[in-house]
Amino acid sequence: MAFFKGKEIHSVDSKGRVNLPAKMRKIVSPDADDTFTVIRGLDKCIEVYPSDIWKFKEARFEELDQYEPESRYFLRKLLMWSEEVELDGQQRIMLPKKLMEYGEIDNKVVIIGVGDHIEIWNPDVFDKYIDGSGESFEVIAAKVMSKRQ
Repeated sequence: MAFFKGKEIHSVDSKGRVNLPAKMRKIVSPDADDTFTVIRGLDKCIEVYPSDIWKFKEARFEELDQYEPESRYFLRKLLMWSEEVELDGQQRIMLPKKLMEYGEIDNKVVIIGVGDHIEIWNPDVFDKYIDGSGESFEVIAAKVMSKRQ
């Protein structure tokens, strides 16, 4: 399974297309068939999942009890923003307008690899998010990683 990492800055053209970084494209499985699902991410970003990885997410969604109000709300809120996009001949994906508006994305983006998916951010929103935690990276790392022992 792909494990995305790294950070790059790219331009978004007037039609909402953005190049996926070559270092990220090269680890996408052929099983994804150059198809991705883009969703409204957390913290005002767009999340991009290769289709083979998205199928694992869908399997988890199928396990949710749709008679529970929180599950229904979650599925509706997540899936109403979801769209399938394909990598074009110039290695770009189209960012849906509604997701660009949600992420406040204009002509430049920060693209980061976050394990099983890629995130696309407005550079200013991303910088505010990264600088916005009241705790240092070292403190947060100790809290997160000590839970895994």
